[in-house]
Amino acid sequence: MSGKLITTIVIIVIALIILSLSIFIIDQTEQAVVLRFGEIINTYSEAGIHFKTPFIDNVKKFEKRILLYDIEPEKIITEDKKTLIIDTYALWKIANPQKFIETMRTKALAESRIDDIVYSHIRNVFAKHTFDEIISDRREEFLREVTKLSREDLKDFGIEVVDVRVKHADLPNENIRAVYERMKAERYSIAAQIRAEGQKEAQKIRAEADKKATVILAEAQSKAEQLKGIGEASSTRIYAEAYQQDPEFFEFWRSLSSYNDIFKNGTVILGDMEILKYFSK
Repeated sequence: MSGKLITTIVIIVIALIILSLSIFIIDQTEQAVVLRFGEIINTYSEAGIHFKTPFIDNVKKFEKRILLYDIEPEKIITEDKKTLIIDTYALWKIANPQKFIETMRTKALAESRIDDIVYSHIRNVFAKHTFDEIISDRREEFLREVTKLSREDLKDFGIEVVDVRVKHADLPNENIRAVYERMKAERYSIAAQIRAEGQKEAQKIRAEADKKATVILAEAQSKAEQLKGIGEASSTRIYAEAYQQDPEFFEFWRSLSSYNDIFKNGTVILGDMEILKYFSK
């Protein structure tokens, strides 16, 4: 192999090495900052092939996706002096890689700052509310406030807090029994109040029903007496009309009706013979 060929191969190898050191690739999930002697000279957020000065420039790559930071459970004191153990996590991302590299440098340092700020706001926001409010549906409202405050405090570090959520809100073991007894007593008190109100309402309904029944019965009796009077008047009128048409037949029919009343009991003591005049005919 000639000396010229060897020189050419060496030059090609050196060129390939320099070219490889000049290229860096950013994929869809990454963003990068190019540093030269510690100074930021460029930032890249788009995926693709990019170039830098070999041996001089240094490339720092960061995640562009949303990251999860699981915050250690911490104790908080509520407004009504209850102790709660809050287990939270934060969803965050690097929104400004230049600010991030200038202030945080590393992901570990950023998570430490997130831990401090988010926990501080959780402690302060929850301390303004009672235990019952915190375990109610209003907790979502409190967490939105925590997210807003944390996002505002961390934006100068190139960090955007996307959301803060609570995994668990537990009582310390020493408080669980006391809180359970208090909640049990409250529920019994509420149940007794509901029963008393129910009994009062039942008495009211029964009294109203009795009143209506009395009125309805009185009206019915009045109506019955009225109909009875009308019926008796009609009966008298019909008897009178029948008597006028045939007095003898009417007398005969009245006698038969009397016989039916007299003999229906079996034993008969005869006195007035006039009423039995039709037996002799």
